[in-house]
Amino acid sequence: MSLVDAAHGRGDSTGADAPSVAETPGRRGVRQVVGAYAALAKPRVIELLLVTTIPAMFLAGREIPSPWLVLATLLGGTMAAGSANALNCVIDTDIDKVMKRTKRRPLVRDSVPQRGALIFGLTLGAASFAVLALTVNLLSAILAVATILFYIFVYTLVLKRRTPQNVVWGGAAGCMPVVIGWSAVSGTVEWPALVMFGVIFFWTPPHTWALAMKYREDYERAGVPMLPVVATPEHVAKQIVIYSWVMVGWTLLLAPATSWLYTTFAVVAGAWFLFYAHRLRAAVGRGVETKPMALFHRSNTYLMIVFCALAVDAAIGLPVLGLPF
Repeated sequence: MSLVDAAHGRGDSTGADAPSVAETPGRRGVRQVVGAYAALAKPRVIELLLVTTIPAMFLAGREIPSPWLVLATLLGGTMAAGSANALNCVIDTDIDKVMKRTKRRPLVRDSVPQRGALIFGLTLGAASFAVLALTVNLLSAILAVATILFYIFVYTLVLKRRTPQNVVWGGAAGCMPVVIGWSAVSGTVEWPALVMFGVIFFWTPPHTWALAMKYREDYERAGVPMLPVVATPEHVAKQIVIYSWVMVGWTLLLAPATSWLYTTFAVVAGAWFLFYAHRLRAAVGRGVETKPMALFHRSNTYLMIVFCALAVDAAIGLPVLGLPF
């Protein structure tokens, strides 16, 4: 029950403290406006930021980082991601209007004016740079702004509507939180950060194509050439398996910077995910009903397992395996 509903309940029972007719719409209006602007930032998408940034910060120092540094990095990173998402909503309003999956977004429902959304996105971007530059370091701030620019100008404006490889190359923007997290701790970018970047890079196509298989008609209606729109289900399933194998293999490149603990989890989680990727391909090949959303949700779980294992491995501080030569 909401606070407003609770207030009405008290008013009915006591005859006192009930909000006036003039107050209630005003309060609801403020709450709805705030909620609409928050929705522009796509909070659920930003969950990836939390899942990947913190473990990268743990691994960068092979210890638990300063809570204040983590908080500042997450705040600045969340603002940067919210900025990119809000500006994406402005640009893609025409697409969102014709897709069932996005028909409740604020700009589609006119909950937020276009100009307001644009200002909101730009303000968040500027604020993210200021927060990171002042509380973390300049490199992290520059990387955050570069991520926003790449997401808007490369993915949203160029790749998304022109090529079925849109999420392959455009997905690089979603890989940047690990690099920002690493740079926040070390002040530089080293090879483990680039390997973590690669893990998410190869994870993105299977994750997104599984979703697009479910919402193929949506993307086709909007004129977005996602791979499931322009290719056969058999080809899509094959590509999902290929990228899944590369992703799992790529996670093992972090073994020299971690201990046996992370490596064990990476192998087991990888085998688990590959089983379901191959099962999806087998189902498509037999022509039976498939459930691509099951793989989509498992991809989230897989990524969480791998990066949580990284964080725990670094926090415990077990001896790293190192290079075999």
